[in-house]
Order: sequence, then structure tokens, then C-alpha cells
Amino acid sequence: MPQKAVILSAGQGSRLLPHTQDRPKCLLDLAGQPILGWQLKALAEAGVPEAVVVTGFQTELVEETLAAIAPPGMRVRSFFNPFYKVADNLGTCWMVRHELIGPVLTLNGDTLISPAIVRQLLEAPPADITVTIDRKPSYDEDDMKVISEGDRLYAIGKKLLMDEVTGESIGFLRYSERGAAAFVAEVERRMRTVDGAKLWYLSAINSLASSGTDVRVASIEGQDWAELDYPADLEKCREIAARWQAGRDSAGR
Repeated sequence: MPQKAVILSAGQGSRLLPHTQDRPKCLLDLAGQPILGWQLKALAEAGVPEAVVVTGFQTELVEETLAAIAPPGMRVRSFFNPFYKVADNLGTCWMVRHELIGPVLTLNGDTLISPAIVRQLLEAPPADITVTIDRKPSYDEDDMKVISEGDRLYAIGKKLLMDEVTGESIGFLRYSERGAAAFVAEVERRMRTVDGAKLWYLSAINSLASSGTDVRVASIEGQDWAELDYPADLEKCREIAARWQAGRDSAGR
């Protein structure tokens, strides 16, 4: 059982401007609380006792907000990434590699998830690395697509052949102790290359999957979730969060 989740929330979210002019997208309001607050609640309610939030843009504001939204009983820490402007999220993972000691979870800071999704990932069959995916009728160029057979993942990336795609990553992964060690080693190897700082961390997952590491998928098809990248996504995220909040209010939570 993973005892910690690392949330990658260093970026500003420039594609959401002007909404992110003075605050990172992880702090945009969704039905009274930021996406970061919904993430922490989901993790805490599913039994994850600790979260490390990687900050960058407006880090003081994020840290101030964390103090107010940390769920009771959950240990929430922040880690400042000073290179968030010049490195992609592979660099972020390299910065926090000391935190990636399995079993552990990683979660993109722009993925809106529910406690049910966290539980599904936690309860998925054992594997070195498990990638949470959704399935839908079609995929676009911006989707982080996967190719899998059964629950075995063979490839992950944005530029896969559409007729071979079987789902999309939602940006939420589980690592065993061995899987985390393999991931960190691959991140370190890639960061030593010329283009390392420009790469996505899922490129490391793709490499591991093709070289024999046991990488599996866990489908959450049918569950509500959303990715917050563009202004149109903000409306969808707010609709989902409002529905969740209405359910909480009716339950007296």
C-alpha cells in the first residue's frame, strides 16, 4: 500500500491564461476549492496518509493555500522546484527522486480525480508500475495515449498510431519498490542526455515498458475525471466538482 503521493504542480498553466495570470492552475477555483484541494481529499479519503506537492510558479501562494486545505490527519509537505520554467516534468521527477521510494504514487497537478479512482488504482493487481487509463471512442493529438494488451502496457506517448491505441493515461501512476527504483534510474539516465530537461516523465515509462519492466494499466472507464489544460477544460472541471460538492453537502460532509 503506497504511503505517499507526489503531486507534480510546479507549472503555471500558460494555456489557461488569463486565468493563471497570478495563480497556478492547481489553485483555480472549482466549486469552492482548488483542484489541488480535491486531489488531497481524494487521496486522504482513499487512505493515502502523506502527500508531497511539488511547487514552482507562485510557490508562496501554493504553500499558503496548502496550510488551509490539508485534510485532517494527512501529512502534506511542499517541495520547491526552482527549474520549473526551463524543464519539463521529467526534470521535476528528477528533482524529487529522493521522494520516489516505493511503494509510491505520482499524480499530475492538473488531473481532477475522485476517491473511487484512487481506490481503483490502489486495488489494482500487483505490478512494478501501474498506469491509470481511461478508454473512449476516439483520441486526439494532445491525449497521452497508450497501447496495451489485456492489462500489459507496451507503449505510451502522444504520437502513437491511432489504430493501435487502446486508452489514454490520466496522469496517475502507482509504483512498487522495484518499479520506483527502475523509474528513478531511467529518469536519471534521461536527464544526462542533451534533451533530458525537455522530456515528459512518461517517456521514461515508455522506455521501461519496452525493455521488460512489468508495466500494467488499470482502467477507470466510466468514472468522472478531467484534465485541466485549456479554458474549455475549466468549465468541465467545475461541472464535475459542483456535482461532487452537491453530493458531499447532501451527505453532510
